[in-house]
Amino acid sequence: MKKILLLLLAVALLVSCGKKEVKQVSQDSKMALEAFALTETVKNAFVVKDDITLKKSSTETGYRDITANTRQYDRVEFAFTPRWVEIENNQLHVNIAWKGVWVVSGKSTEERGMAVFVMEGVPLKISRILRSNPFIFPAQL
Repeated sequence: MKKILLLLLAVALLVSCGKKEVKQVSQDSKMALEAFALTETVKNAFVVKDDITLKKSSTETGYRDITANTRQYDRVEFAFTPRWVEIENNQLHVNIAWKGVWVVSGKSTEERGMAVFVMEGVPLKISRILRSNPFIFPAQL
């Protein structure tokens, strides 16, 4: 009798501990992930000087913001850390803390800042960069 009772208890536990319902990812969360991926794509394209990818990933105004004031440099490295995403109407405002190291003729300069990437459209494209633009060449060099 004890064995049957123990077996029924084990079966009841197994049945009650089945798979839980998986929570669906919200549309806002999907848009935020797409925005983070876009900032990484643009960052990597800028580092390797891939103009085609930069144009595909941004509007005309966004492209001008990305390529504004760029002088010749030997190498550039960026670290982007997404901090906040705001979704307003049909625009995303992605706050990015960034750190950049620019190298020209063996001399390196480090810059830090907080930028707001404004994105819109389907698929998302960068339409503007507000605050501290990471793609602008530092004034010290």
